[in-house]
Amino acid sequence: MELSPTLLKLEQRLLSQATRCDAEEISRLLADDFIEFGASGGIWTKSEVVEQLPHEAFTQRTISEFIAKHLSEHTVLVTYRCHATANGQRCSANSLRSSIWRRQGEQWQMVFHQGTLLPQL
Repeated sequence: MELSPTLLKLEQRLLSQATRCDAEEISRLLADDFIEFGASGGIWTKSEVVEQLPHEAFTQRTISEFIAKHLSEHTVLVTYRCHATANGQRCSANSLRSSIWRRQGEQWQMVFHQGTLLPQL
């Protein structure tokens, strides 16, 4: 089964303003054992993300160079470049992102996410 389109949509959903303002939706998309190593150097758990993300200032972001790699039958690693956008224009890739998604029944949930800042050119 080709999972790239499904997982790309889930990653895009987590970057969308509608999802980032919706604690219930964030909670559905993140596994209970979720952990994030942020591009800023912070480390967050699911409860911290669910509590804090709806209050953060929104920045429009796009994804490029998306790759999905099976780690096991129910676990997939995705990697991509994340670009901030300003005035409808995509900026250079400002971070590399990686996420691990785990399927529970028919639902995919993110269990790990890491952002790595790229130097400004």
